[in-house]
Parts: sequence; structure tokens; C-alpha cells
Amino acid sequence: MPYDPSSSEAHWQKAWADAGSFTAIRDERPKYYVLEMFPYPSGRIHMGHVRNYTLGDVVARYKRAQGFSVLHPMGWDAFGMPAENAAMEQGGHPRDWTYANIATMREQMRPLGLSIDWSREFATCDDGYVAQQQALFLDFLDAGLITRKSAQVNWDPVDMTVLANEQVIDGKGWRSGAQVERKELTQWFFRISDYSEELLEALDGLNGWPEKVRLMQANWIGKSRGLQFRFQTIGAPAGFDAIEVYTTRPDTLMGASFVALSPDHPLVKTLAETAPEIEAFREECRRIGTTEEAIETAPKMGFDTGLTVQHPLDPNWHLPIWIANFVLMDYGTGAIFGCPAHDQRDLDFARKYELSVKPAFSPLGVELYPESENEHIFISDDDIFAYDDDAFDERAQGNEYFRIGNVAYTPLKTEVVHYIDPVAGGSEQSGDSAIEAVIGLAQDQGWGEGVTKFRLRDWGISRQRYWGCPIPVVHCAKCGTVPEAKRNLPVLLPQDVSFDVPGNPLDRHPTWRQTTCPQCGGAAVRETDTMDTFVDSSWYYARFTSPHAPTPTERADADYWMNVDQYIGGIEHAILHLLYSRFFARAMAKTGHLPDSAKEPFAALFTQGMVTHEIYLTRDERGRPVYHLPEDVVDGKLRDGTPVEIIPSAKMSKSKKNVVDPVNIVSSFGADTARWFVLSDSPPERDVEWTSAGAEAAYKFLSRVWRLADEAGEGGDDPDLLRAAHRAIADVTKSIEGFAFNKAVAKLYELANAIGKSKAGGESRKAVLRILAQLLSPMVPHLAEEVWAIAGGQGMVVDAPWPKADPALLEDDIVTLPIQINGKRRAEISVPKAMPKEEIEALVLADETVQRFLEGAAPKKLIVVPGRIVNVVA
Repeated sequence: MPYDPSSSEAHWQKAWADAGSFTAIRDERPKYYVLEMFPYPSGRIHMGHVRNYTLGDVVARYKRAQGFSVLHPMGWDAFGMPAENAAMEQGGHPRDWTYANIATMREQMRPLGLSIDWSREFATCDDGYVAQQQALFLDFLDAGLITRKSAQVNWDPVDMTVLANEQVIDGKGWRSGAQVERKELTQWFFRISDYSEELLEALDGLNGWPEKVRLMQANWIGKSRGLQFRFQTIGAPAGFDAIEVYTTRPDTLMGASFVALSPDHPLVKTLAETAPEIEAFREECRRIGTTEEAIETAPKMGFDTGLTVQHPLDPNWHLPIWIANFVLMDYGTGAIFGCPAHDQRDLDFARKYELSVKPAFSPLGVELYPESENEHIFISDDDIFAYDDDAFDERAQGNEYFRIGNVAYTPLKTEVVHYIDPVAGGSEQSGDSAIEAVIGLAQDQGWGEGVTKFRLRDWGISRQRYWGCPIPVVHCAKCGTVPEAKRNLPVLLPQDVSFDVPGNPLDRHPTWRQTTCPQCGGAAVRETDTMDTFVDSSWYYARFTSPHAPTPTERADADYWMNVDQYIGGIEHAILHLLYSRFFARAMAKTGHLPDSAKEPFAALFTQGMVTHEIYLTRDERGRPVYHLPEDVVDGKLRDGTPVEIIPSAKMSKSKKNVVDPVNIVSSFGADTARWFVLSDSPPERDVEWTSAGAEAAYKFLSRVWRLADEAGEGGDDPDLLRAAHRAIADVTKSIEGFAFNKAVAKLYELANAIGKSKAGGESRKAVLRILAQLLSPMVPHLAEEVWAIAGGQGMVVDAPWPKADPALLEDDIVTLPIQINGKRRAEISVPKAMPKEEIEALVLADETVQRFLEGAAPKKLIVVPGRIVNVVA
């Protein structure tokens, strides 16, 4: 009977479901929690989903076979703008669109045979999830983890909504195409910045994470040591006697050329009240870009306020105050000093507006600024000389130096820093001494202090959108902003909304906003902002431990299941999602919803590569590309014979039509073929290119395994085959533990080949086939069940314990010795390890290849190197 996955796969999936094989149970066994990043319900699964969830399934099935109680859940990241966009473009309601897509994708995923506990399934738009997320918000608010403040946001004037940085493309709204503006709104924030130091330091303990992800997180948190100081203003309005500046390079202060303020700096706002030209400049800055990246790449724009500041080291040295579009209010203090000689951005600005460029570091052979007519510092190739009338001479090696007062510094932290004192003598410093010495000088003189700052800012969660979790607060004329009472949760979205007018439907709903104040009972209005969808995905891992509990978590369940032992997902989520999840775990621990041990929610992280495919295209009469589906191309040509251009190994994209539909693959070849392919072709952290030839080869191998199980064999025992099986156990176990699934696949190919060559029959053959079934089970579980059943396995292989390699069988008693004749390898011979040299020599001389080269004569030399090689000189 031929291999027929269409019937066998459905049979085994039903058998697992009927047995409740994958229901997660809290019991006395050690637990293992494996989780893949949950999908957005776009309506169709793709090969990236197949790869991601197959990787997790291998781990889940393997750990279950090892005796762990495994939690392997599934859910849906269901809120977000695509649902609103669909409602705008197609009509209907976001809720209906979302749940219809979930139903479709669930039915597409089930045939993959994933070992998921579907009883724990939820969508983040479910009423129950919304209720508990709102409960968390109230608990966080009570614990001081949430604040409300005014902030600059990306504002889409057409869609009338705040956009995340990722939704601003080339300065325009990702959906409307409108030029995004900078707007100041009152927003809700999670106080993640309070945890900057802790989040950074804890990265060192995440040994199960890729180093590149830890580095990306560290850079995003962005710890820096610098100087915060004050420039005294000249001619500024009352209340602005000084401008606060933070810099990580105080060693460049002697190269200052100007001071630049953000268009949103308080001083600029004050000036704009009486200067229309400044307000016009601010408006222009808002229009040219809003994100940090957009501002960094935009043309440098400036406005001279006409005001100046005093340099802190010289009251007679005045610097002009400019407004500059590249200075962000969100970072530092909203003010910088420009050092054009040592910063490309500042240099571009200075050249455009003809500002001075003053080197902070004196080149070799140039005399530095003297303290007096009798004191000089001179730098040559070999020495620094500080000399006065007493001819003091401090010698040191160096390249370039600058000085403030009597301190000479190098511009590079790796260089030696020299302190020159013409009276007391000199002493050397090193490392960050240049920066620290300037900080020390500022602190001694009272114009600045050394501070540590972080790039990480508080997480603004307010979104002016309908399809999101409502923020559970009300605004009361008497009591102010008041948290909703927990007894009134969930605050659910109204269903009778329309999307025919841009903006947030909650703002214009006739009744939904009207409510009563939970504090005084008077009339109040609801908050119409909804939560950033990153909030939904920042705690779903915790909810899976008790998805139906009337509280965010059930502590006994959370204590048992947390942390996630293996988390799997794309590298694109390496920063924000993971960082927000780490913050949420800490906030949930602080409010009693998670144990302290769960502050780092993901013990191990694996970031898988993409599934790619060739792009096929032709050109229209104007030379524009016309893309074609893979199924329409055969041997580089369309069905009508037209040749196509081929772009190799490109990310699958609907617009480029280089997508492979997993539903079609499962229908044609079976789920196990799709699973085997995505596991076998390359290491899981790398991209894998889907090819029809690869899929057919995978199907061909699985069909061969089926035939091997169905064959009876000819003989009895085969010790060599048993040894091969136990080597496979050891190798496959090691490969799965190391996430080297492609290596495990290679070892299973070897074992299948060994079975195919062996003459073993009867129970001896069946025993090895059962081992093969167990080793295949995490990867191709349906075929593994078939092989297990044919080979006489008891029950189902999914319930069988993971096999253990017999150490005695891992010792190979047979060695294969290559035979070199006149320096070239011509043959080989397999002999017992303990065989005496004389017997090996006799076997070599009897070998047909050796006899042919000797032509009946005795060899000139015959050298046996035990366990390694035989050399014959003819």
C-alpha cells in the first residue's frame, strides 16, 4: 500500500485529540513551557508560520517524550489597525473581520498536526482578555507604574490618529499617505524608564538569548555617562537665565560653535508667542518629519534666535542660540551644543549657516593656548612640553591632545590622558579620564555635574483608534481623571460604529462616552483612547498559564508554568516586543500577578530565519514588472512558453507573488512533508528557500520510510544496524537539544539508509524501526505513528518515552581503514579494532584492488597504522 498522508494524518490528529494528548496538566512532573510568538489573524497562514510553529512543535513533542508536563498554547494578536482598514475599505465591522480570519487560520493550522493545547486558545480582543488587561492597567496605575502627561506624537492629519514610529514611512502615514505632523497631546505612559538600569543589567543573565538580541536591547536602552551643565543666557526672556545641556562628549567643549534648541523647547515656545517667524519655523519643522530616523536624514534646518550664551569656561566667549530641526525634545534636555569639528551633523549645519568650526584637539606641532606669557604647552610627535620660566618639562608619548585649563587630553578614550601642571609637576591618567576630568572641573566650578542617562523613554500607549483595548478611566468635572472601578470591567467597545469618517469612532459615538464617575457618582465621560497593541502582546505568555481565570493570572498556575522555557519568533521583534514583555513581567510581579522569579519571562529565545522563494517576473510594454505565481512557471517559462526573469531567495511577498500556500502543500504532499522540508534544508536561524524540488525530495524520503516499515526484511539480527540506531539516538538527541534540527534530519537520513541496506528481519528489524519512529516523532509525527504501529509499538508513539542510547553500543568495534597505494587512496577495508597487524596485512594483500596494482609481485613496503590507515608501496 503506498504512502497516503491525506488519510493517515487526519486519522492520527483525531486520535491525539480524542486522547487529550496535548492538554497541559499541572502535576508532579517537571514542567516545560514552549511558546511561539502568536500570529496576527490576517486571514491566511504562510510558510513562515509553518516554520515557526514546526520549530516549537519539535521542542514540545521532544520534551513531552522526555517526561515533562508541557505547555504549548496558541492565541491571536487580534487588535490593530488592519481590521479598521478592512472595515473602511470593504465595509463590515473589525470584530467580524477579525474573528472570521481567526476561524480560517485555525482551520488552516490544524492539519499541520501541531501539539497545541487548543483548550487554552484566546484572542486579545476577547472580552475576557480585555477585562483582565484593564484590571492590570488599574493595578499598575495604583502601583505608580503609569502616568499621564503631555508629549509630542506622530499625528496623521487625514486619519486623525497617533501613529507609532513604525507606521511613519518617508514622513508620511502608512495608510493615508498624508504628511505626518508633530503634535502635542496628553497621553498615558507606562513608566518603563524607571526600570532602565535593571532591564540593562539583567541582560547579562539571559544566557539562553542570542548575543545579537541582547546587544540590540542594550543599545535601545542606551546607557551613557556624561555631563549635564548650564549655559548662562544673554538677553533671554525672564525665567530662562540658563539653558540645560547634556553631552556624552564634554571633552569637545573647547570646540563649541553654537547652541541648538529643539523646536519644542520651552524657550522656543516662549519666543514664538511674540515672534510669528519662529512659530512659522516650528510649523515647518513639524511637517518635514517626526521620527528620529526621519529627522536624522532630513535636510538640516535652523533659525537664529539672535540670543547668545556664555561659554562656561570663558565668560567672554559667547555662542549663538539657534533653533534646529534635528534636536529632539524627547532626548536629553532638548538642547545641545554644536561641535562642528568633531560631529558630521553639526558640521553640515555649521557650513549651511556659516558658523565657526573650531577644533577641540590641537594637531601635532601646534602650540596650545597659553595661560600667560610665561607659560606654554607644545605638542610634538614625541613629547608634550609644558614649560615656563622655570623650564618645567613633562615628557610623554602621544598623538593629538587638547586642554582645558592646565589639563591636556587625548580625543580617543584608548589614548593616555596627561595632566600638565607647570607648578606641581605632571601625572598620567588613562581610560575615560578626559571625560571624567572635564566633569570634575565642571563640578568643582559649579556649572555642571556628571550624570548617567538612558536613551529609553517611557512607553506611550495612547492610540486614537477604535479597534483596541479601551483605557479604563473616566474624566469627571468634579473629581478629575478617575480610574474605572474593577466591578465595572470590562469596558467594552460599542458595536454600532461606522468608519465612513476619518478619526476615532469613539469620539463621535452618541452614547458610549457618557458614563458616571465611580468616585462621586456624577456625570463623566470615558477616555476614548485605546491601548497600543504592544500592550496586548506584552503579557499573553502569562495569561496562557490560566487563560480562563477571573483574574489576570492564577498564582498557583503562574508559579508552576512560568517562565517560558523556550520562546521562538522573528528577529524583527527583538527590541520593542521583548523589551515591553520584560517590563510587563516586572510590573506584574510588583502587583502580585507573577512571582519574582518570572521577572525575566523568557529563559531561552530562538529567532528563526525566513522562508524565501524565487520571484518570477516578465515586463509589460512600458518595462514595468509583472509578477507570476510559482505554480504558473515551469522550467523558467510561463505555460505559454514566455521566459521569465528570476530573482533568487527573496522574502515571500503577496505583492511579488512569490508565495507558497501551505494549504496547497499539505493537500498535495501532506503536513509531514512541509514540516520535514522546513526543518531539513538549513539551520533554523537562517533563511530557507522553498523549492518544488525540495518539497518533492522530502515527500520521496518520507515515502521511502513508509516502505521500509512495510518491508519484512530477510534475515535475523544485525548488530551493525542496532549500533547505527543507538548512534542515531545519541546524535538526534544532541541535535535537538542544540536547536540544530537540520543536523537531526541528516542523522535520520543515515539511519534510514542503514535500515535499507540491512538484511535484518523479524523483531530485530522492528526494534530499530520503533527507534526510527520515536526519533522521527517530533518532526514528522503522523508518519512516525504509522511506522510505530507497523513495527508493533504499544499504544501511540506520542506517548512513548524518548529512547536512550546504550553507551556500550556507541563503542564501534569495527574500524574502516583506507588503503593507500603509492600515495593515493585506492580502497578500504573494515576490520575489528583488535585485529593483529599480521592479519590486517593478510587481508590487504588479498584485496582485489591491491592485487591488481601489485601484479603478482610482493609489495616493496606494507605499513599498517593501527586504527588509521594502511600504506602499500608497489
